[in-house]
Amino acid sequence: MFSKSLILITISALVISFAKAYDPSPLQDFCVAINDLKNGDFVNGKFCKDPKQVKAEDFFYSGLNRAGNTNNKVRSNVTTVNVDQIPGLNTMGISLVRIDYAPYGQNPPHTHPRGTEILVLVEGTLYVGFVSSNQDKNRLFAKVLNPGDVFVFPIGMIHFQVNIGKTPAVAFAGLSSQNAGVITVANTVFGSVPPINPEILAQAFQLDANVVKDLEAKFAPKN
Repeated sequence: MFSKSLILITISALVISFAKAYDPSPLQDFCVAINDLKNGDFVNGKFCKDPKQVKAEDFFYSGLNRAGNTNNKVRSNVTTVNVDQIPGLNTMGISLVRIDYAPYGQNPPHTHPRGTEILVLVEGTLYVGFVSSNQDKNRLFAKVLNPGDVFVFPIGMIHFQVNIGKTPAVAFAGLSSQNAGVITVANTVFGSVPPINPEILAQAFQLDANVVKDLEAKFAPKN
């Protein structure tokens, strides 16, 4: 198990690394998020709580010491700590995730449309990478990470992590947005609502239309 001190050092490093974040800079000390229009104004996507009503709990979250459930098809779990979990993150341009990987599990190819990600591995061994844009000829930048190693995934780039070890892996990552968003490639392309016409995807991916139909059936959202 990783030590509490290592977790604190990791999180501190991630926070400091985002002194300049992707989201607009705040124009006040804080803008604690609320969902009630009657009690505040619309700022950076969230209403602001009256500063006189702000409490320490608005800046607090507990639970990143607990492993996420990796009993799923990709054998990984992402525990997100963004503005939805910590209202005090509103307008701060930063958030955090814990990622748990079962042996040979993966965080499949995805992208964050609103944030750069910096990941530090705490336990296990990961193979990670991202692919650059068409203009850069879709180059793959990949490394094998060991505990203590850090890797950056630039904003908008499709990226992934795979546990190549026989034991569970744990990583923490900071993102340069209070809500960086996530677009998982396979789920987005083959699981859209309503589905994309299979003939379109067949041509785009150079696949038989029946293969596309099978993939759409597999990734279709479950009710």
